[in-house]
Amino acid sequence: MSAQAAAEDPTPSPNAAPLPPAAFHRWYGGWDPLDPTSIGPFMEGFDRPWWIIGGWSVEKWTGVSRSHEDMDISIFASDAEAFRLFLADRWTPWNMDDGWLRPFDHRFRIVGRTSSIWVRKNAQSAWVLDVPLTPDDGGRWTNKKLPGHAAPLDEVTWVADDGLRYLNPEIALFMKHQQAREKDRVDAATLRPRLDRHQQRWLRSAVAQVRPDHPWAVSPQP
Repeated sequence: MSAQAAAEDPTPSPNAAPLPPAAFHRWYGGWDPLDPTSIGPFMEGFDRPWWIIGGWSVEKWTGVSRSHEDMDISIFASDAEAFRLFLADRWTPWNMDDGWLRPFDHRFRIVGRTSSIWVRKNAQSAWVLDVPLTPDDGGRWTNKKLPGHAAPLDEVTWVADDGLRYLNPEIALFMKHQQAREKDRVDAATLRPRLDRHQQRWLRSAVAQVRPDHPWAVSPQP
């Protein structure tokens, strides 16, 4: 491949190994994330659906404070371009996919339907927002980790007393079912006892479809 072709090639190498956290920070910088008190003003004027996911959605449901490394919201993958245009020149979006980052601008407008958009002011600024994309099916929310699970957005999210929309707690916990990180295990210990019977039943059924041997699939919450 010529140097010019390499410079114009929009596809990062699939063989690129993810950087360890310290090296990633050195190359791409750290975080100074938004939170639920500032995400509303940040998203004001974006006329497509968006909702809070991850740790903040867990904390909102449980009422138990936890540490937060970033701020995660999600939008439909089909609205990624609308989000890029909404940010305009005020913010700098990047596309995160499988451990690599590249600009999400007029040069690289195609993003993976299951990738994320990271946002910061400029190259000298910290990241403020992580936006994992949710593939949508005709305007219906779909579950990236549970094939065949699709529903209207209103059925898989709820609006809290702060006026913001959050992912349902049982789905937020399902997304963490691999329990690979300590913070996921802490979230599970905090959140599972606070799920009602319907939510517990859904969680067991969902986990059983992807991990039949998982403790959550065979043991009801005491």
